Amino acid sequence: MQNVSIQLVDALGKNEQVELKTIIQRAPWKGIGIATTIFLFKLLRLIPKAVREFNPDVILFSSMVTAGVIPFLSKNIDKPMVTINHGQDVTLPFWVYQKYLPVVFNKLSGVISVSQATRVACIERGMEPEKGVVLPNGLDRRRTSNLPEKGAARKKLMEHFGIKPIGEGFLLLTVGRQVKRKGHAWFIQEVLPRLKHKVNYLVIGDGPEFENIKEVAEKSEFKNSIFLTGRQPDEILKSAYSGSDLFVMPNIPVDGDMEGFGIVLLEANQAGVPAIASDLEGIQDVIEQGVNGYRIPHGKPELFAQKIDQVLENELGRLSESSKKYVLDRFSWDTIIKEYVNFLNEVSFN
Repeated sequence: MQNVSIQLVDALGKNEQVELKTIIQRAPWKGIGIATTIFLFKLLRLIPKAVREFNPDVILFSSMVTAGVIPFLSKNIDKPMVTINHGQDVTLPFWVYQKYLPVVFNKLSGVISVSQATRVACIERGMEPEKGVVLPNGLDRRRTSNLPEKGAARKKLMEHFGIKPIGEGFLLLTVGRQVKRKGHAWFIQEVLPRLKHKVNYLVIGDGPEFENIKEVAEKSEFKNSIFLTGRQPDEILKSAYSGSDLFVMPNIPVDGDMEGFGIVLLEANQAGVPAIASDLEGIQDVIEQGVNGYRIPHGKPELFAQKIDQVLENELGRLSESSKKYVLDRFSWDTIIKEYVNFLNEVSFN
């Protein structure tokens, strides 16, 4: 959410229709809860000050969390307020937060959801449907020009992680915060044993499920082909995207949590890596069947494995080309930001 918000600010700042003033909180994941709480209290002072000095047409919040201050501001600020929401910032399973969300929605003039699933979750929690619109996350096209060549990327990965020479096999990649809904353990237990092709599985990211995934990987007969690497710097992440054959996102449904969008799918596609993912929630807004990958009904390991084998054997070249073209045409910030500006103009003039 932080990265997407920074890219959004950058894209808005380049639009000739927009004059922009920002209040930004930058914080590492460790300790982000404390940092965010402090930032929310600061907003109660910083937003009224910015309104007096800047006189904006509209105030845009980057998530439902920051939008939580709106009920404390609305009596003193006569400006339309709009928020973006991403998924878990709507479904967070904390009863006080869930009771508070309808109050926030009531004070908002507009709501931008990153996927249709997120918009539905908002409506279920009290948002008036006419307030909301679905606008996807965007993609920074500049990253494409900085991606390494596939052969060099694979060499770097083998050296950096000690991956044995891939040879005739394939490299599968998963990137993301390791929480239960991502389905890492399920994929290792249920899908890897069903694959006909020889693969290495590279998993980048950390989170509360890391130790559980590690334990499952250690018990797997394929443990020597599974690489749990934790968080990695951007340079290594780019090599991982460029050097991989297929991106997998094997999400499972979890009460109180959801995949709002799946920006990592775009990042993989941008590098020419198609995706096989569960047909759940915000993923449905990102993957166009047979264009940038495939969506598989969740909890169907046989189908998941069959589709991976099918793509690796017959469709990898075609999908690699169509994936990159699709996401650059559909999800570039150059395209998405125009939709943002149109919606914000509509809200500010109503």
